[in-house]
Amino acid sequence: MCKMNVKNNCIAFMTLGCKVNQYETGKLIGQFENAGFKIVPFDTEADIYVVNTCTVTNIADRKSRKMLHRAKRLNDKAVVVALGCMAEADANALKEDNSIDLVIGNSDKADAFNIIMKYIEALNENTDITATDKSCGSNSGIFREHTRAYIKVQDGCNQFCTYCRIPYVRGRLKSRSMHDVYDEACELAKKGYREIVITGIHLSSYGVDMTDCKSFIELRGKPLYELILKLSGIQGIDRIRLGSLEPRIITEEFAGSISKINKLCPHFHLSLQSGCDSTLSRMKRKYTTKEYNNAVDLLRKYYVMPAVTTDIIVGFPGETDEEFETSLRYAKTIGFSSMHVFKYSKRDGTVAAGMNGQINENIKNKRAAEMAEMADCLMKEYEKNFIGHNEECLVEEVIYIDGRRYYSGHNERYIKLVFECDTREDVFVNEIVSVVPQKIYDDGTMLCSYKKPC
Repeated sequence: MCKMNVKNNCIAFMTLGCKVNQYETGKLIGQFENAGFKIVPFDTEADIYVVNTCTVTNIADRKSRKMLHRAKRLNDKAVVVALGCMAEADANALKEDNSIDLVIGNSDKADAFNIIMKYIEALNENTDITATDKSCGSNSGIFREHTRAYIKVQDGCNQFCTYCRIPYVRGRLKSRSMHDVYDEACELAKKGYREIVITGIHLSSYGVDMTDCKSFIELRGKPLYELILKLSGIQGIDRIRLGSLEPRIITEEFAGSISKINKLCPHFHLSLQSGCDSTLSRMKRKYTTKEYNNAVDLLRKYYVMPAVTTDIIVGFPGETDEEFETSLRYAKTIGFSSMHVFKYSKRDGTVAAGMNGQINENIKNKRAAEMAEMADCLMKEYEKNFIGHNEECLVEEVIYIDGRRYYSGHNERYIKLVFECDTREDVFVNEIVSVVPQKIYDDGTMLCSYKKPC
């Protein structure tokens, strides 16, 4: 490896995968910013490139490698860092890749800043990088999306579904203290963020490791409820949104309790994966379709038109045509407001990788297309309920549609709303305004009229 010239102290980041990954990249960005580095776009020349990798599917693996190779092509003298889940799962293979200089898995991610700095200093004793992280505590570099910020409250997973590598690359459950999370949310409020999203690898298990209980089922969601309640008292935070939940956390007690917290958005992502009990059993999911349906019924009992979204895998090993049709019918019966459809991806080291009945790729493609088509229909059916009614839009940015300027944001149910700007100033960004949806675009975005306050 040749010596590098770091006189510009430029560093670029690329994040693949989940919101937790994006949050963790944000923390690292904050550390480098505090150390005096210039953050530049990933497709420009930089001294250091950091790719926070994902390994949830084969496609994620390929994209991670593609981004790492692209970085080296952008500047063959740069230090290219593979970070995160793929770096944890396939460390040896990545270390043999000539495009990659440094591999940092999840087990060392918290110390990534120091590891990268030490690597650079050892690489070139004459480097003018003398920076140290001037940040303090866990509050630097919080991941944000315009007016929305994410807070990771737990890491790891104890569920070990047969198709998933995440428990192996993220490790066992680890929860952050409520006090630590609260402090971070307060910092966000001071910076002007109106909405926070509570996220984690297995959010429903938050707090289990801080008790004597063996699973989140015993706790009935109490630690997560208490966290939401505490965060709801922060002045300046108007909305609290939850990441993905396991359906078994939705009990009568939990649903009834959280429904009394006005700041909590009626938007619930309940991971399903399949609408067929036989497939769920092979996946080692610990609920049945009946239990899932009960959870949705409870949410609809306590909330008016809650947005219930989900993930569905098609083409899991052994999935027959009949099982797929069962899953398709079930998803339609539930009536999701949004669905993320994935083709099953064989992951080395998982139980499912060794199962009989691996599905042909062409069949997976056909099933994915059919499920996605239904998902699109369900989304539009759900959104029709909001046409002509007042909606509260947290404005995030100004966008252009066919050359015209529009404000863009989301309501509490995470429906994307746009309404036309009548000014050159971004006066509504980070404000909550009343709009009236008039039309649904093909991608689910709703065109609205702005309702001026009386």
